[in-house]
Amino acid sequence: MPKVVCLGEIMLRLSAEAGVRLQQTQQLEVFYGGGEANVAVSLANYGHQVQFVSKVAENGFGQAAEQHLRSYGVATDYLLKADGRLGTYFVEQGTSQRATSVIYDRQDSVFARMTEPEWELATLFNKTDLFHVSGITPALSPQWQTLTLELIRAAKSAGCKVSFDCNYRQNLWSQSEAANFLKKVLPLVDYCSAGKLDAIHLLGIPEAGTDITYYYQKMQELFPNIEAFYSTNRIVHSTCINELQGTLWLNGSCYTSKNHLIDPIIDRIGGGDAFSGGTLHGLLKGFSPEEVIEFATAAAVLKHSVKGDCNQFNESEVLQFSKSNSAAIKR
Repeated sequence: MPKVVCLGEIMLRLSAEAGVRLQQTQQLEVFYGGGEANVAVSLANYGHQVQFVSKVAENGFGQAAEQHLRSYGVATDYLLKADGRLGTYFVEQGTSQRATSVIYDRQDSVFARMTEPEWELATLFNKTDLFHVSGITPALSPQWQTLTLELIRAAKSAGCKVSFDCNYRQNLWSQSEAANFLKKVLPLVDYCSAGKLDAIHLLGIPEAGTDITYYYQKMQELFPNIEAFYSTNRIVHSTCINELQGTLWLNGSCYTSKNHLIDPIIDRIGGGDAFSGGTLHGLLKGFSPEEVIEFATAAAVLKHSVKGDCNQFNESEVLQFSKSNSAAIKR
């Protein structure tokens, strides 16, 4: 199986029960996750050798974060530890027409405070097939923008492909800051998770209808080095009922998955990461484009059915679901 390195911040997530406001809750559910960590878990579930590269607090929360990763088979050889705090975020689950809201408390975490690479880059990417990182990491600080580029260049020098998920978060940085960084990083990227809104608001592509093929074509013209673009199209009927469809641009053609109605949604957080993990798995395994997008979308849909940030399904379960048209009991 291909070897993958994922870099990012794993965080403590504290969630109020659905229907209870954060300011009124008397108890919070505990989960661990983060964009790149969730992708790492997905790929480990599918049988890949995955290393998660990060830094956590030298305390019980950091230990729990490491145990979370290891419980899914993610290697933590490059998980640094230091005195300080683990990044945290709080979730107020939406219901009906009220959207889920997130409050970040990650400033000054041990990961966010990093100013230089603390890993041995000569060995970090040794015999690695893919390096995955997202736009969340460079959004943490100007230093992390420089670090992200340095690590990506080290990965490219080692001969491995680079996967980048734009993953824009308005609570972390402005559109102009993100756009400036994308101009620097995307020429180094092989696989990119980016959709219509990224194309318009971050890459400056003029809006022209809803056809995703147009936006993929324009992004490909800007960055001919990128082999694959992928994204999801979500129709929100309510917080608990969505439709989801995946799209993939590969070898100059656009491929679209079947449309999935998700009703009800148990936990939407991490659905995009599950989609990215499924796409990367299909590309690494050499699936046909149609197989890649159906697998990735099925993985994202399944993630919506479980609590927590990460996908909890293996390859055979995702394949079985992608080929099924029924939720009947399996006996």
